[in-house]
Amino acid sequence: MSLSPFHLAIPVYDLPAARDFYGRVFGLAEGRSSDHWVDFDFFGHQLVIHEHPKTASQEAAHTNAVDGHDVPVPHFGVVLEWERWEALAQRLREFGTQFVIEPYIRFQGQVGEQATMFLFDPCGNALEFKAFKDIGQLFAK
Repeated sequence: MSLSPFHLAIPVYDLPAARDFYGRVFGLAEGRSSDHWVDFDFFGHQLVIHEHPKTASQEAAHTNAVDGHDVPVPHFGVVLEWERWEALAQRLREFGTQFVIEPYIRFQGQVGEQATMFLFDPCGNALEFKAFKDIGQLFAK
C-alpha cells in the first residue's frame, strides 16, 4: 500500500505546551516554525500546530458511542503498524498520559478488529491512534 502524506493544520491556544507535547512526549521531529506555528513529522505526515484562540470543540468535546465507549468528535490520528502502535502506547504510558479511552482491542474477534487509544493534546485536540493485525481490513464492513 502506497500512501501520500497528508497535511493537517490544527489550532492550539498554548503553543509552547503543544510544541512540548508533540515534540517531547510523542518524540516527533520538528520542521519549519515561526513564533505562531510549528511543523512536525507526524509519522510521515505533516502536522502543523497553529496558535489560535480556544475553539468550541477544545472547550468541550462532543462524543459518539462506539463499541461501548464515548469517542470524542472531532478527532484525528494515524493507523500505525501493530508493533509501532504498541510502542507508542507504552511511550505515552511512561509519560503519564491521561487517556480518554485507554489502549485496547476494539471489535475483538470481528471484522475490522483493531487496537485503538484516544487522548487529548494540552489544547483539547482529540487524537486517536489505531492499528490492524490485518491492514486489509482497514475498510472492511
